[in-house]
Amino acid sequence: MKKFLTVLLIVSTTITCWGQEGLPLQALMPKGGVRMKDISGELVSLDEVKTENGILVMFSCNTCPYVKRNESRTKEILEYADSKHIGVMILNSNEGNRNGGDSYADMQNYAKLLSYRWKYALDSHHEIADAFGANRTPECFLFDSSGKLVYHGAIDDSPADNKNVTRMHLKEAINEMISGREVSLKESRSVGCTIQRKQ
Repeated sequence: MKKFLTVLLIVSTTITCWGQEGLPLQALMPKGGVRMKDISGELVSLDEVKTENGILVMFSCNTCPYVKRNESRTKEILEYADSKHIGVMILNSNEGNRNGGDSYADMQNYAKLLSYRWKYALDSHHEIADAFGANRTPECFLFDSSGKLVYHGAIDDSPADNKNVTRMHLKEAINEMISGREVSLKESRSVGCTIQRKQ
Protein backbone atom coordinates (compact mmCIF):
# COMPACT_ATOMS: atom_id res chain seq x y z
CA MET A 1 0.00 0.00 0.00
CA LYS A 2 2.84 2.37 0.90
CA LYS A 3 4.53 1.69 -2.46
CA PHE A 4 1.25 2.33 -4.29
CA LEU A 5 0.80 5.67 -2.51
CA THR A 6 4.35 6.69 -3.39
CA VAL A 7 3.76 5.92 -7.07
CA LEU A 8 0.46 7.79 -6.92
CA LEU A 9 2.22 10.82 -5.42
CA ILE A 10 4.82 10.82 -8.18
CA VAL A 11 2.19 10.55 -10.89
CA SER A 12 -0.04 13.20 -9.36
CA THR A 13 2.74 15.75 -8.89
CA THR A 14 4.61 15.12 -12.12
CA ILE A 15 3.95 16.84 -15.40
CA THR A 16 5.87 16.35 -18.60
CA CYS A 17 6.57 19.66 -20.21
CA TRP A 18 7.46 20.00 -23.88
CA GLY A 19 7.57 23.23 -25.84
CA GLN A 20 6.15 25.17 -22.92
CA GLU A 21 5.91 28.90 -23.06
CA GLY A 22 8.72 30.52 -21.19
CA LEU A 23 11.81 32.60 -21.67
CA PRO A 24 12.63 32.56 -25.40
CA LEU A 25 15.97 31.24 -26.55
CA GLN A 26 18.58 34.00 -26.94
CA ALA A 27 16.63 36.19 -24.52
CA LEU A 28 18.70 38.11 -22.01
CA MET A 29 18.56 36.83 -18.44
CA PRO A 30 15.82 38.75 -16.60
CA LYS A 31 15.82 39.91 -12.97
CA GLY A 32 19.59 39.67 -12.76
CA GLY A 33 19.82 42.30 -10.05
CA VAL A 34 17.22 40.84 -7.68
CA ARG A 35 18.96 39.84 -4.46
CA MET A 36 17.83 36.60 -2.83
CA LYS A 37 18.61 34.96 0.48
CA ASP A 38 21.14 32.18 0.07
CA ILE A 39 21.41 29.28 2.54
CA SER A 40 24.50 31.00 3.97
CA GLY A 41 22.30 33.90 5.07
CA GLU A 42 23.81 36.25 2.50
CA LEU A 43 21.88 38.10 -0.18
CA VAL A 44 22.98 37.27 -3.70
CA SER A 45 21.80 38.04 -7.23
CA LEU A 46 22.11 36.19 -10.52
CA ASP A 47 24.32 38.99 -11.85
CA GLU A 48 26.71 38.48 -8.94
CA VAL A 49 26.92 34.72 -9.54
CA LYS A 50 27.34 34.96 -13.32
CA THR A 51 30.94 34.64 -14.48
CA GLU A 52 32.78 35.51 -17.66
CA ASN A 53 31.63 32.15 -19.07
CA GLY A 54 27.96 32.48 -18.14
CA ILE A 55 25.60 31.08 -15.55
CA LEU A 56 23.57 27.92 -15.00
CA VAL A 57 20.29 28.53 -13.17
CA MET A 58 18.50 25.45 -11.87
CA PHE A 59 15.04 25.53 -10.33
CA SER A 60 14.88 22.85 -7.68
CA CYS A 61 13.49 22.05 -4.22
CA ASN A 62 13.84 19.61 -1.34
CA THR A 63 10.72 17.51 -1.78
CA CYS A 64 10.08 16.52 -5.41
CA PRO A 65 10.63 12.80 -6.13
CA TYR A 66 12.31 13.72 -9.42
CA VAL A 67 14.71 16.08 -7.69
CA LYS A 68 15.64 13.23 -5.37
CA ARG A 69 16.09 10.85 -8.30
CA ASN A 70 18.43 13.38 -9.91
CA GLU A 71 20.51 14.19 -6.82
CA SER A 72 23.72 12.54 -7.97
CA ARG A 73 23.30 13.84 -11.53
CA THR A 74 22.59 17.31 -10.21
CA LYS A 75 25.79 17.36 -8.20
CA GLU A 76 27.79 16.01 -11.13
CA ILE A 77 26.54 18.61 -13.61
CA LEU A 78 26.92 21.48 -11.15
CA GLU A 79 30.48 20.40 -10.45
CA TYR A 80 31.10 20.19 -14.18
CA ALA A 81 29.70 23.69 -14.78
CA ASP A 82 31.86 24.95 -11.93
CA SER A 83 34.93 23.31 -13.46
CA LYS A 84 34.22 25.24 -16.66
CA HIS A 85 34.06 28.49 -14.67
CA ILE A 86 30.32 28.89 -15.17
CA GLY A 87 28.40 30.45 -12.31
CA VAL A 88 25.83 28.22 -10.63
CA MET A 89 22.64 29.24 -8.87
CA ILE A 90 19.99 26.85 -7.55
CA LEU A 91 16.63 28.44 -6.81
CA ASN A 92 13.77 27.18 -4.65
CA SER A 93 10.57 28.86 -5.87
CA ASN A 94 8.09 26.63 -4.00
CA GLU A 95 6.38 29.51 -2.22
CA GLY A 96 3.24 27.41 -1.76
CA ASN A 97 5.17 24.72 0.11
CA ARG A 98 7.21 26.75 2.58
CA ASN A 99 5.48 24.95 5.45
CA GLY A 100 5.68 21.55 3.80
CA GLY A 101 9.37 20.83 3.34
CA ASP A 102 10.61 23.81 1.35
CA SER A 103 11.18 26.32 4.11
CA TYR A 104 14.45 28.20 4.39
CA ALA A 105 15.55 25.91 7.25
CA ASP A 106 14.64 22.86 5.16
CA MET A 107 16.74 24.23 2.31
CA GLN A 108 19.71 24.66 4.63
CA ASN A 109 19.36 21.11 5.95
CA TYR A 110 18.95 19.63 2.47
CA ALA A 111 21.98 21.48 1.13
CA LYS A 112 24.05 20.33 4.08
CA LEU A 113 22.93 16.73 3.58
CA LEU A 114 24.02 16.83 -0.07
CA SER A 115 27.16 18.89 0.58
CA TYR A 116 26.08 21.71 -1.73
CA ARG A 117 28.86 24.22 -2.30
CA TRP A 118 26.82 26.30 -4.71
CA LYS A 119 24.40 29.11 -4.12
CA TYR A 120 20.98 27.75 -3.13
CA ALA A 121 18.62 30.67 -2.72
CA LEU A 122 15.03 31.39 -1.79
CA ASP A 123 13.06 32.74 -4.74
CA SER A 124 10.54 34.75 -2.73
CA HIS A 125 7.08 34.99 -4.28
CA HIS A 126 8.52 32.90 -7.18
CA GLU A 127 9.63 36.17 -8.78
CA ILE A 128 12.49 34.65 -10.78
CA ALA A 129 10.51 31.55 -11.75
CA ASP A 130 7.75 33.78 -13.08
CA ALA A 131 10.22 35.89 -15.07
CA PHE A 132 11.85 32.77 -16.55
CA GLY A 133 8.57 30.95 -17.16
CA ALA A 134 9.93 28.07 -15.08
CA ASN A 135 7.36 25.46 -14.08
CA ARG A 136 9.17 22.30 -12.98
CA THR A 137 11.72 20.96 -10.56
CA PRO A 138 14.33 20.28 -11.71
CA GLU A 139 14.45 22.68 -14.67
CA CYS A 140 17.64 24.18 -16.09
CA PHE A 141 18.48 27.45 -17.87
CA LEU A 142 21.97 27.97 -19.28
CA PHE A 143 23.07 31.50 -20.20
CA ASP A 144 26.23 32.38 -22.11
CA SER A 145 28.83 35.03 -21.34
CA SER A 146 26.61 37.77 -22.75
CA GLY A 147 23.69 36.66 -20.59
CA LYS A 148 21.70 35.10 -23.43
CA LEU A 149 19.72 31.88 -22.97
CA VAL A 150 21.31 29.08 -24.98
CA TYR A 151 19.75 25.98 -23.39
CA HIS A 152 16.55 25.24 -21.47
CA GLY A 153 15.33 21.90 -20.21
CA ALA A 154 16.45 18.76 -18.44
CA ILE A 155 19.85 17.54 -17.31
CA ASP A 156 19.65 14.53 -19.63
CA ASP A 157 17.21 12.46 -21.67
CA SER A 158 16.07 10.15 -18.86
CA PRO A 159 15.06 12.16 -15.77
CA ALA A 160 13.15 9.22 -14.34
CA ASP A 161 15.93 6.63 -14.57
CA ASN A 162 19.67 7.27 -14.78
CA LYS A 163 20.22 3.77 -16.17
CA ASN A 164 18.51 4.78 -19.41
CA VAL A 165 20.47 7.98 -20.10
CA THR A 166 21.72 8.11 -23.70
CA ARG A 167 22.48 11.84 -23.98
CA MET A 168 23.58 14.36 -21.36
CA HIS A 169 21.83 17.40 -22.80
CA LEU A 170 23.08 20.00 -20.35
CA LYS A 171 26.67 18.81 -20.39
CA GLU A 172 26.70 18.83 -24.19
CA ALA A 173 25.25 22.35 -24.18
CA ILE A 174 27.96 23.51 -21.78
CA ASN A 175 30.70 21.98 -23.92
CA GLU A 176 29.36 23.56 -27.10
CA MET A 177 28.86 26.94 -25.46
CA ILE A 178 32.35 26.98 -23.95
CA SER A 179 33.93 26.01 -27.26
CA GLY A 180 32.15 28.84 -29.05
CA ARG A 181 29.92 26.55 -31.08
CA GLU A 182 26.18 26.91 -31.41
CA VAL A 183 24.30 24.67 -28.99
CA SER A 184 22.90 21.85 -31.12
CA LEU A 185 20.00 20.89 -28.85
CA LYS A 186 18.65 24.10 -27.38
CA GLU A 187 15.54 22.76 -25.65
CA SER A 188 14.65 19.43 -24.13
CA ARG A 189 11.77 17.90 -22.26
CA SER A 190 11.55 18.96 -18.63
CA VAL A 191 10.05 16.29 -16.37
CA GLY A 192 9.37 16.96 -12.71
CA CYS A 193 7.05 18.35 -10.09
CA THR A 194 5.16 21.55 -10.64
CA ILE A 195 6.60 24.60 -8.89
CA GLN A 196 4.23 25.28 -6.00
CA ARG A 197 3.23 28.86 -6.55
CA LYS A 198 1.29 30.74 -3.91
CA GLN A 199 -2.13 31.86 -5.10
